[in-house]
Amino acid sequence: MNPRDLRLFLHLSRTLHFGRAAQEGHVSPSSLSRVIQKLEEGCGAQLFERDNRTVRLTLAGTLFRDFAEDMLARWTALQEAIHQQSVNLQGRLSLFCSVTASYSVLPALLDAFRGAYPAVGLRLHTGDSELALQRVLDESDDLAVAARPERLPDTLSFLPVAESSLVFIAPLIDCPVRRQLDETVARGAEPDWASLPFVASESGLMKSRADAWFREWGGRAQVYARVSGNEAIVSMVGLGFGVGLVPRLVVENSPMVHSVEVIEVQPEPEPFVIGLCCLRRKRANPLVRALWELALDSR
Repeated sequence: MNPRDLRLFLHLSRTLHFGRAAQEGHVSPSSLSRVIQKLEEGCGAQLFERDNRTVRLTLAGTLFRDFAEDMLARWTALQEAIHQQSVNLQGRLSLFCSVTASYSVLPALLDAFRGAYPAVGLRLHTGDSELALQRVLDESDDLAVAARPERLPDTLSFLPVAESSLVFIAPLIDCPVRRQLDETVARGAEPDWASLPFVASESGLMKSRADAWFREWGGRAQVYARVSGNEAIVSMVGLGFGVGLVPRLVVENSPMVHSVEVIEVQPEPEPFVIGLCCLRRKRANPLVRALWELALDSR
């Protein structure tokens, strides 16, 4: 039972909606369900009554809510006491992340770090998320926020901090792609993804996940354009150039969010596990260790 699980439970106890609670906690609904199931198994009691329409706290759930709030308050007080006694670290720490991560994943962590270690300077570099691991391997940055690759290099440490499902998006504006989708829906048929122009990532994990999905679906993407960066995919789809596959986190934080539509597909693409990464040997660096431990505590 860790602070992250307790926070996810409290999100759900407040919203009583798995979708909204998962969004607030930056996890998928299925991951949230697994966390609640694990807590219920640990308590030996059902914490929520749920059916297809409603979610309600049980009596045991109400008692557990009070416990969770008390435990998190105690945990916060302990962290503050430890930080007050910690060595007054000084120096500079360099981080790399995508633009989306800079205002969705990092703010709370950097705010906590700044409060605990005000004498440490932070240098934040942003760019294509596919560059994140290489920036760390090249020692251009001390740490990076990245999606966990299918094979993590032995020299890297990776700390999961969030999860994002991958979603297909389509334009909402009147364009040939939109009209083709609307005609398909009107016939009561599933979209023929192989016949739609696809805006694809040019390299990296996003490209391999898209390729894997099309293989499992049984077709082949009609690639209209390959671009660098998930934010660019959302922009091109919003402008009507085609459909795309991107992390939900990117869509929800994009200025083009109202220009695209998320389309549910089967099979569901494998989600991204997003985390903090650094060289293993740099974990001994006091500045890196301080940020790493804060990230670990906040999960």
